[in-house]
Amino acid sequence: MPAVATSKPWINPYLAILVGVYAVSFSSIFVRLATAPPLIIAAYRLIFTFCILAPFTLYGGAVALKKMTGRQVALAAGSGIFLALHFVTWFTSLKYTSIASSVVLVTTQPLFVVIGSFLFFKERVPRVAMWGGFLAMLGSLVIGATDFQVGERAFLGDLLALFSAVMVAGYMLLGRRLRGDVEISGYTFVTYGASAVVLAGSALAGGFSFYPYPGQDWLIFAALALVCTVFGHTVFNWVLRYVQASVVSVSILGEPLGAILWAAVFLGENPTLRQVGGGALIFAGLYLFTRATARSGA
Repeated sequence: MPAVATSKPWINPYLAILVGVYAVSFSSIFVRLATAPPLIIAAYRLIFTFCILAPFTLYGGAVALKKMTGRQVALAAGSGIFLALHFVTWFTSLKYTSIASSVVLVTTQPLFVVIGSFLFFKERVPRVAMWGGFLAMLGSLVIGATDFQVGERAFLGDLLALFSAVMVAGYMLLGRRLRGDVEISGYTFVTYGASAVVLAGSALAGGFSFYPYPGQDWLIFAALALVCTVFGHTVFNWVLRYVQASVVSVSILGEPLGAILWAAVFLGENPTLRQVGGGALIFAGLYLFTRATARSGA
């Protein structure tokens, strides 16, 4: 894992993490309120994000891009493909299952990050972390069993959310190989650009229409890009230069709590008792998991 930078950041990284968690907690609400198909929502989110950030990368002659090697560009593009798959499967899951189930299951991504690290990078997993992972997966089974009783549609949404967690783990694993050597502007340019191309191409190939959509949808596309991606995902990528990845992983556990709160306030969608129980198991397991991997340097 790349070392944490010793240079002083222009803003307190922990304040930035708080901003990032608050920003991403609105993602599920925005997606649920949009009328466009999930693939179109995901495509516009990345297209708008790329258009917002690209000028900052290109300003000054795209120095960050010129420093990237061919291998780094390929890895960043691969990271973008995983990100595209994450968004489209997660957004689709929100059309099938509850916000509470979807966001909590997607939050299991740290488990798949460490599993991938073990399989591909031969990183060891501490025993305590394995127990934490067991608790988190048990919580996932509780939520899945609950939603299966509700109906196969909700259970399908849970499976899509879990698959989305695997995809975002791939995005993070590839990004982790780059973040110590590649400037954030160059990384986001390639990653978000590749993701936008994949999503837009898939939408065209699938015969989805890019217009017309109501004005509310266009505001949601913009909000997903600016609020949830620029002030959410991009802030997390920036923070990784100054704090341990485990700190960010634990902090991101606040996202589903915020999403569940917004769902109750704005949509009247309250979590069931079993969802609360399953979520508690997941949070407890992920906390043990991320703390144990942090102490071991995994």
